[in-house]
Amino acid sequence: MKLLLAILLTFLITENIFAQTIKSIKYDGIVHISESVALNMLDFEVGDELDEKKINEAIKKYFKQGYFTDIRAEIKDGELTFYFVEKPLISKIELKGYKENDEEVKNSIIQIKRGSLYDEKKLQAAKKRLIDAMSQDGKIDSVVEIQKEYLENGSIKVTFIANEGEEIIIEKLKYSGLKGIEADEFDDVVANKEHQWMGWFFGRNDGKMHLQDLAYDHLRIRDYYMQNGYLDIKVEQPFVKADFNNYTAFMSYVIEEGEVYEISAISINQVKKVIDDEKIKEVISLKAGDAFNIKTFREDSKRIKTLIGDLAYAFVQVVPDLRKNEKDKTVEVVFKIMPGDKVKIRNVLISGNNRTLDRIIRRELYLGPGDMYSMTDLTDSRNSLGRLGFFEGQTIEEKRIDNQTMDLIVKVKEAPTGNVQLGGGYGSYGGFLLNISVEDRNIWGSGINVGVKAEKSETTRNYSFNISNSRLNDSDFSGNFSIYKSSYDYNDYTTNSSGINMGIGHRFSRHVSGYLAYGYSSHDYENIDSSITTNPYYFEDYSKSSISMSISFDNTDDYYLPRSGYTLSQVFEKAGLNADANYVKSRTKFNVYKGLNDYFGFDAIFRYKSRYYLAVDTGYLPIAERFYMGGLGSVRGYDSYSISPKILQTSADGIVSEIRTGGKQTFSNSLELSFPLVEKAKMRLVTFVDWGFIGDSKLDEFSRGGYGVGLEWFSPVGPIQLMYANPLNEKVGDNTSAFEFTMGQRF
Repeated sequence: MKLLLAILLTFLITENIFAQTIKSIKYDGIVHISESVALNMLDFEVGDELDEKKINEAIKKYFKQGYFTDIRAEIKDGELTFYFVEKPLISKIELKGYKENDEEVKNSIIQIKRGSLYDEKKLQAAKKRLIDAMSQDGKIDSVVEIQKEYLENGSIKVTFIANEGEEIIIEKLKYSGLKGIEADEFDDVVANKEHQWMGWFFGRNDGKMHLQDLAYDHLRIRDYYMQNGYLDIKVEQPFVKADFNNYTAFMSYVIEEGEVYEISAISINQVKKVIDDEKIKEVISLKAGDAFNIKTFREDSKRIKTLIGDLAYAFVQVVPDLRKNEKDKTVEVVFKIMPGDKVKIRNVLISGNNRTLDRIIRRELYLGPGDMYSMTDLTDSRNSLGRLGFFEGQTIEEKRIDNQTMDLIVKVKEAPTGNVQLGGGYGSYGGFLLNISVEDRNIWGSGINVGVKAEKSETTRNYSFNISNSRLNDSDFSGNFSIYKSSYDYNDYTTNSSGINMGIGHRFSRHVSGYLAYGYSSHDYENIDSSITTNPYYFEDYSKSSISMSISFDNTDDYYLPRSGYTLSQVFEKAGLNADANYVKSRTKFNVYKGLNDYFGFDAIFRYKSRYYLAVDTGYLPIAERFYMGGLGSVRGYDSYSISPKILQTSADGIVSEIRTGGKQTFSNSLELSFPLVEKAKMRLVTFVDWGFIGDSKLDEFSRGGYGVGLEWFSPVGPIQLMYANPLNEKVGDNTSAFEFTMGQRF
């Protein structure tokens, strides 16, 4: 009876509450949602009768916004008030114990930003991603703890404390079923390798297990077999037995090789014929009678795709059809080509150029609105943008509109192209030094290169100005102008030089440019100590008036850090136009760049650089106009310009010394291998070997070399090179140099 009375009383009170009419709706503690938005989310309004179900539904809607930890509603005299307790903001995020200073880890793995609302589910998800990331690095039994600290301003500091687990070392790796290929050949293919003695040493296998690659290593082995003609190859996923007490592992692969297949014939199957089959066969490297090679097949498919793509078939597909004859172990290779429809460019959109003008980018593109698609034009456009040197990265995305139309989305990330330097210093010889320079290769985003420099100390005075435009009025013509004046006080004499240069160039094709220039300069000596030489020829004043003609080829993909292509340039200079110097010079340079990512699995770059200079004396060839070797650009490990033919000279007091007179011809070349060192900081490690020759009457009068390592850094103020070198073939009297530094030059 008492229970029935309590239920009846509760029912009457509830009925009384919800029989009220809503006179007003108020909010308390709400920040992240405005009151107007909160009111619009309600299914009722002022004037309606209170409805418990609708109020509960409103509370649920507010909770779903994810901003609140608690919500309650209170009714008093028809006034409905919602009370909110909002989640605190995360004002600080720290990561300890695992890649602590790597911002990308916070962005890509933790995925929680400062200023976001505290959410326990998101924290737990970030914890799981961290553990997975450490597992991908080969760390087993990793643990992550989350510490939360409430700060005085009501926000929360979240700290992820990572305790990295142990690495598993592969003590034994066994391959069963091998007949035609040796197990050692797989070391260049798989990521998980057997531990070798002194595995920590460069070039040795450390045996660390890479869990993320376990699912792919057997496919890499299979692909390697197919590069050698084994079309029936079967490679199972590896068997792994781990000892978690010692954190070691035993791995094994079961392989069924089969036989090597020889190519019996190569056929072309065009679903819709768009080009003569013989034209396609001209770009195919696979030959009948050779063992099948899947890698060569892919390269051939890529060349076919480019060939058809240049005919405007942007969505062409090349599908392999390998018709095996298991009886005689031969295969007919069929390239099935599905060209699709011809595609026209609808629009070209540019983004990321906050500074560089749109027209500076557009003039480097070989495709525009209304043009028919061309794969070669698209590739050349990417490379042309890279050669500008204005951008850290550039991509051109192909956005398909329909089967016959596409947009090109050009995305660039601008690089620093200018810097202002104001510096000073003191040297024991030069005294106080003041340096002011302003240089910008892309001033105001116009593509114009301007530089002004002033330097003064107790012994030096250098002033210069230069301006150049690679595309005058957006045309294929270029122009430049420069002027300089310099003076240097040595112990026994002073040199003074001043000059002016101007020229005009023309781009004949996408990769070939020509240039015609004129220059005039004067060079004189003063304050010469008469006791230092008996040969006045060494300090003879002269003037130079010369005209230069050059032609160059450049199909590289980037200005500062090319990974493909080569450069070739030839310059002829004739001096003797109403001036003292009278000679003819030839300068030839040839560089090759090759990215090795496909071979090594990381961004290694091979470079070969060479130069050959020749001077012919047609009247007067001053010593300063002859050639010298040493330093960056020729032979590292020796002082700049220190390698040269020499003459003996006797001073007034009888002291015999050697004077460098320069050579009439020189050749130097370099082999370099560049590796990524700290990718986030854009630092690379480079190893190199240089060798050069120089002479007067013959090239090999002097021969020197150098080797070493260097740091290449694309810093916020431009590219910087720090080189540490050792000399090769050093002779008594040579001037060697262990360290050299340069800024702003192409790597």
